[in-house]
Amino acid sequence: MTALVRCRFAPAPSGSIHIGNARSALFSWLFARHNGGAFVLRVEDTDASRVTEEAYHGVVDALRWFGLDWDEGPDIGGLHGPYRQSQRTAIYRELADRLIANGNAYRCYCTTEELEAIKQAAIERGAPPGGDDGRCLRLTKSERQAFEREGRPFTIRFAMPDREWVVDDLVKGEVRFPTGQLRDFVLVRSDGTPVFLLAVAVDDMLMEITHVIRGDDLLVSAPRNAAVIEALGGTPPRYAHLPQVLGVDGKPLSKRHGSTSVEAFREQGFLPEALMNYLALLGWSKDESTTFLSRDELVAAFDLSRVSSNPAAFDTKKLEWMNNHYIQSLDEDELAARCLHFLTEAGLLPEPTTLRAAMPIVRERMKTLRDSVTLLRFLFTDDVVPDEKARETIAKAPPGYLAKVADALEVLDPWEHNAIMATLDTVGTAEGLNRTKAFEPVRAAVTGSRVSPPLPESLELLGREATVARLRAVSG
Repeated sequence: MTALVRCRFAPAPSGSIHIGNARSALFSWLFARHNGGAFVLRVEDTDASRVTEEAYHGVVDALRWFGLDWDEGPDIGGLHGPYRQSQRTAIYRELADRLIANGNAYRCYCTTEELEAIKQAAIERGAPPGGDDGRCLRLTKSERQAFEREGRPFTIRFAMPDREWVVDDLVKGEVRFPTGQLRDFVLVRSDGTPVFLLAVAVDDMLMEITHVIRGDDLLVSAPRNAAVIEALGGTPPRYAHLPQVLGVDGKPLSKRHGSTSVEAFREQGFLPEALMNYLALLGWSKDESTTFLSRDELVAAFDLSRVSSNPAAFDTKKLEWMNNHYIQSLDEDELAARCLHFLTEAGLLPEPTTLRAAMPIVRERMKTLRDSVTLLRFLFTDDVVPDEKARETIAKAPPGYLAKVADALEVLDPWEHNAIMATLDTVGTAEGLNRTKAFEPVRAAVTGSRVSPPLPESLELLGREATVARLRAVSG
């Protein structure tokens, strides 16, 4: 095995990338990059009933948006390809046959009914359920030939050595699996397709993976993966199993907690650098005080020794706070460019100069880039109709107030926010209104909402003609 650190991420593209999987990919990528090693993208797409080509391309796109790159993979090739398991079937068949020839695996002819009976018997005697209890491993040559003549379907099972297995996990520490706990398991289904336990072991061995960083739901697979690799004459990788990502309620993160995929956070307008920073801190830290780290800073600081063995809680509110920090760190041109997608997606056609000029007055108010649609819609459409709350605010204004504001603004010179503010203050004071009460109906009439960026700056950007027209449209 090569001395170079080699890590991999192996998604099954049957849907969007879950946040927990994204964190596993990130930690694996960070470990590889920190150690000057290679990061491999491998696609587990042997289950044709669940995997789609669209989902595969979605996975690649989401990972690239997230900020990860890879040295080998299905889209760029490499020395250890192919990198899609659906294209490696002949490799799995060859090595499964080798395991049979070496006595490490065998054909299992048990029917579904027989396996269920074996399972129930194991449960009744307090033994671990599963496997075929080794009966097919003990078949005589004549019994095996009889099944073959019958054309009886078979799976290929691995003969798991009956001993204690110890996984020296880089996160969990030493994990022991007592003798008798790990039963024989299927490597190849009756239809000839490989199962996860064979394909992963073979790929990790042939692709010379040195470190496997993944969720702890796969911890029980580690000794099985290692046993297959050893039986094939290879050296198993080091394993690091990450604890679960939980919701703030302490339960496993799921759809009931809201968005759970990278794609969903992207669509909501979270910045990839904010999501990367936040996920890196779910179960890992540089020190006791550092919160914000760039991509390069994460690579420089990452160390598996600082990964916690306890579950991490995913808090969307904290992610929003962190996202706002990154939004505020962007200059006007970059922030405007990132908001443009969401504005055009909403059917708006922003004028570039105006959009850029609006960034300073909205950046502090934006939790996500999608908030730009709500905050700036009034600037880029003539179809502004006050919503229900805005109509209530307009109705409470003193009679003729908005017409007086329109008259004053129509002759205002120069048209800039300080002069606009002074004019609104003057008209409001004459009507006995404080600034809040004076601004509210104007904001409602001009933006169609009671929520907007600072009003004088908003009116400056909107322009005199549109401002006065909207005020007159609701003043009767």
